[in-house]
Amino acid sequence: MPTPVAAASAYARLAQLTNPGSGLSPGEASAGPSFDALVKDALATAVDAGRRSDTQTAAAASGKANMVELVTAVAESETAITTLVSLRDRVIQAYQQILQMPI
Repeated sequence: MPTPVAAASAYARLAQLTNPGSGLSPGEASAGPSFDALVKDALATAVDAGRRSDTQTAAAASGKANMVELVTAVAESETAITTLVSLRDRVIQAYQQILQMPI
């Protein structure tokens, strides 16, 4: 089960790989996980966070949940969704740059 720390470190690694001035050589960048694996991991993390948030919300509605756990689950879900939106924006930006390249 991914934790917020694992998600943050994966996001930091992705930011490091996409930053041209990070000092990583192309061979070092290709040694890491593929883009496909990073996207699948981000999606899985967002889905898991959403399910935990839904479970905690239902438990809170029935009066059986701890409010701290509920707020934590909702915050994790919000962070995962924000990360996915940022990833989507970067993919769209890269696609638009490819479309603008001269042939």
